Amino acid sequence: MKRFFKIIGVLFGILAIAFFIFRTPDTDPEEMRAKYGGEPSQFITLADGQQVHLRDEGPRDAPAIILLHGSSADLHTWQPWVDALKNDFRVIRYDQIGHGLTGPSQDGGYALEDFVEDVDQIADHLGLESFTLGGNSMGGWVSAGYALAHPDRLNGLILVDASGAPVKRPEGSGGNIGFTIAAMPGVNRIMEHITPRSLVEKSFQQSVSNQDVATPEAIDRYWELLRYPGNRRATIARFNTPRVTYTSEQISSLPMPSLVMWGDEDALVPVDAGRWYDEHLPSSQLVIYEGIGHLPMEEIADESAAAVRQWMAEKVLTAGPDQSAQAD
Repeated sequence: MKRFFKIIGVLFGILAIAFFIFRTPDTDPEEMRAKYGGEPSQFITLADGQQVHLRDEGPRDAPAIILLHGSSADLHTWQPWVDALKNDFRVIRYDQIGHGLTGPSQDGGYALEDFVEDVDQIADHLGLESFTLGGNSMGGWVSAGYALAHPDRLNGLILVDASGAPVKRPEGSGGNIGFTIAAMPGVNRIMEHITPRSLVEKSFQQSVSNQDVATPEAIDRYWELLRYPGNRRATIARFNTPRVTYTSEQISSLPMPSLVMWGDEDALVPVDAGRWYDEHLPSSQLVIYEGIGHLPMEEIADESAAAVRQWMAEKVLTAGPDQSAQAD
């Protein structure tokens, strides 16, 4: 029996040493703000007290577009689109709760309604009566949820490889190792303290087909902002919060012009999900990019931004508030 307890003690000792060797601590908030929160960043406080990292660029009297990033990403993922669109549009993006320099939700809520409420409060804070809303992956899921809750406030909807469709990824079609671990009870608690850069790098590489966008700088940003205080715990909380899946009846009720954009090699949200959205949205345009993965706004930045510009000109800007539902 003494030998047994001795062995157990040795094992715990090894685990403790391994923990301290491989532990990746939180990043320093001030350092991260200096690195990723410079001009033109703002830090605003919403009506509910949540502080949000936001960038608002372009002419204030131009048509407004709010862009929502995906899971474990941040507002910088939209930089190529902002560069291409900000001369003619007011382009707004922000770090959603549990991400980037916004950090964790002040009340610990990561359900759909929490993300939707943030969109509404940010639009109120910025004085937007109506706007176009777009999102990638989880951000697309939130965008569709906002469209269902506040259809009268949107004059356009952009879904970029959006989650939320009742379409499952084919067996053996890939995925993302980081997301897989975050969704595993028990194991995901290790992730809160041990998150090697190599794990983030592998996850990012699995998400894209154009590996040119998986630069060391991009990997560093994902890794460092994931370790912003509270974000890892928030990631675990999000992946353990029941995720809403939309019905065809819900999506068919959305009246605004919609642009659905997808990479045909998306290993996270299959292109059939994009076809499902396009089938059920009453006023939809579908663009599928061959040889592109989960992040068309980065992988094929110029072409995807040009598609947004053309769609805005043809479907959104030519339709008045009362006519947007009839655009096709």
